Amino acid sequence: MRLLNCKTHKLHDFLGDDIPDYVILSHRWTAGEVTYKDFRKNRNVNSLGSVKIMLFCAFARSRVREWVWIDTCCIDKRSSAEVSEAVNSMFTYYQNARECYVYLSDVPPLSHGRKEVMTRFTSSEWFLRGWTLQELLAPSSVVFLTKEWEIIGSRDTLADQISTLTTIPTQVIQDYRTATNICVAQKLSWAARRQTTRAEDMAYCLLGLLGVNMALLYGEGGAKAFKRLQLQIIADKDDETIFAF
Repeated sequence: MRLLNCKTHKLHDFLGDDIPDYVILSHRWTAGEVTYKDFRKNRNVNSLGSVKIMLFCAFARSRVREWVWIDTCCIDKRSSAEVSEAVNSMFTYYQNARECYVYLSDVPPLSHGRKEVMTRFTSSEWFLRGWTLQELLAPSSVVFLTKEWEIIGSRDTLADQISTLTTIPTQVIQDYRTATNICVAQKLSWAARRQTTRAEDMAYCLLGLLGVNMALLYGEGGAKAFKRLQLQIIADKDDETIFAF
């Protein structure tokens, strides 16, 4: 696992179980995100993506954290093997993080008033993206932030509002371990309104949530990717509700 030191701004690779405590970022990708190569070569330092990384590090330091993970610069997307490993491990990455910070770039500062902040919170695009479903549920602790990196609230304190938005039961939002007896069909229904930029990712983003692993074949199309996901679930799980989709 590759982590970023939020004090030195240097990337480090950790092998096996020798991984220090870390915090993780959930965010919406926008123009100007920094890649692993860019970060290594100190390129695009004034881009919005680079500023986001620096502000993430600053927020982590304010909470006495040393190591952070963010998908933009901690995964070398030039390597298909590394991308495949990261996607199949993503749920675990979020699950093992000490905290997950959800950066909502479309939610205004707290100075706009609680009413407007909550209105924008409940209409944030973050709740409509495929990858953010597992980023909501996997971590043990989630903190939601405005565009100015101010705390809106925690997942626990906002669980009822999030449940209304997502149709996910409040107790599952607060602790995904309570979802053990929830069928595959219901879990898939939580993703029904969500979208991903690449068609195949609507299947791939569900792997950790459903507890399965499979190879990534970008270019196969969304329908084939989802069919392979169904077959993998049938092979791994005793749950015939998958046939409802």
